[in-house]
Amino acid sequence: MKHLSLGVAAAALAVLTAGSAAAQAPAKPAAAKVEAGPACADCHDEANIFASNPHAAAYRASHNGAAGNAVCETCHGDGTKHMEAGGDKSLIKTLHGRTGADTCQTCHKQSAERSSYWNSVHASSEAVNCLSCHSIHKPGFKQKSLLKSDPNPLCASCHADVKASFTAEPNAHRLKDGVMSCVSCHDPHGRAANHAVRQTRSGEPGCVNCHAEKRGPFVYPHVTGVAGDCMSCHRPHGSPYPHQLTRATVYTQCLECHSTLSTGTLGSQPPSFHNISLPRYQNCTTCHTAVHGSQRNPQLLK
Repeated sequence: MKHLSLGVAAAALAVLTAGSAAAQAPAKPAAAKVEAGPACADCHDEANIFASNPHAAAYRASHNGAAGNAVCETCHGDGTKHMEAGGDKSLIKTLHGRTGADTCQTCHKQSAERSSYWNSVHASSEAVNCLSCHSIHKPGFKQKSLLKSDPNPLCASCHADVKASFTAEPNAHRLKDGVMSCVSCHDPHGRAANHAVRQTRSGEPGCVNCHAEKRGPFVYPHVTGVAGDCMSCHRPHGSPYPHQLTRATVYTQCLECHSTLSTGTLGSQPPSFHNISLPRYQNCTTCHTAVHGSQRNPQLLK
């Protein structure tokens, strides 16, 4: 019993000693609070808007959700000196003209057989470049691909002659009704050949994406894409003539190819009994009804 009392006393003394030592030990200083540096959004409202921008979303997805100044620095470079100098614009990289487009192309550098960001019909130059159509910070309301505005007025700002065809001609594709847009037919990043007109995966004219009944394949095609195409007969942007033809009458349209007057041997010649001066022979499609191609008749009679 005596030994038990001594053990209890020793334990109590140890506890009291430890508590006294803890009370006498100097308290550790609190960790210094690190002040956050200035943020781009402190001065630039665009940085706040940019949080919902596709560029910012892509950056967060590839950097485990990181955001803040780092997002801005991917295009504008380190902004520390710019901030320290009170916003000196000479100390930050700004995106304008051709050099600005070069910055875009450090990420947007895809090239394909028919399209390229580097060598497209709208290839980067001081006159036309990425920033002519796209707004990095303030795209148009609900515009895809960060476009400054709806594609049609955007294209018309440079292509005024084409806009006039759509608005002034009685027969035109239905852009003004909102059924389609310029980019329905043209690839703005397409290569310069053939006006950057879109093609199907098999290389057919993009016209057949809408005009599927003209697609074929036909046993007896009218035009093959080698000696002619849809634009041999039709004006795609607008025409004063029905079906957006390039000529006022059917027979003058056909004689564009089916004569030796200008094109030589693109098409067969009308037989001698076809007296073109007579009205009965001036509407070729009365007989040659399958003008886009036939499965049964080489003369496209049906």
